[in-house]
Amino acid sequence: MARLVSGVAVVSARRADGSPCGLLVSSVSSYSVAPPSVMLALARGSRTFRAMDARVGTPFGVHLLGSADEALAKVFAGRAEDKFAGVAWDWDEGRPRIAGVPVYLKCRAAAVFPHGDHVVLLGEVADCTLTDGAPLVYYRRRLDWRLA
Repeated sequence: MARLVSGVAVVSARRADGSPCGLLVSSVSSYSVAPPSVMLALARGSRTFRAMDARVGTPFGVHLLGSADEALAKVFAGRAEDKFAGVAWDWDEGRPRIAGVPVYLKCRAAAVFPHGDHVVLLGEVADCTLTDGAPLVYYRRRLDWRLA
């Protein structure tokens, strides 16, 4: 599985106490064109997954990272309680939105499927923001933007 190239994204949501939460995922993909949807796999044991309390209707954001976002990826892969400290962000209708990432998907949970130690989350995309640039990818157990 280490040779499977995957994009890298930060998934963000609002905790029950109103504070932002987020985590780094490499298991995100396009799911459907009509309606526009994405599919994510989130570890059930993740503090962020538990905090976001994902269920049908939960608003969340997906931030696809670019080649300049390795430091941001490491922050959201970490275990800090407040991963948004020092990160430029704002609220977008109940979703924390990180500034400056190449792709932002404004989503709402359409379905949640528990499987093994993960949960598959299908999100309908209500809106997106796109910019050009090289993606940050996960390959051979490391973050990179070059596939050499």
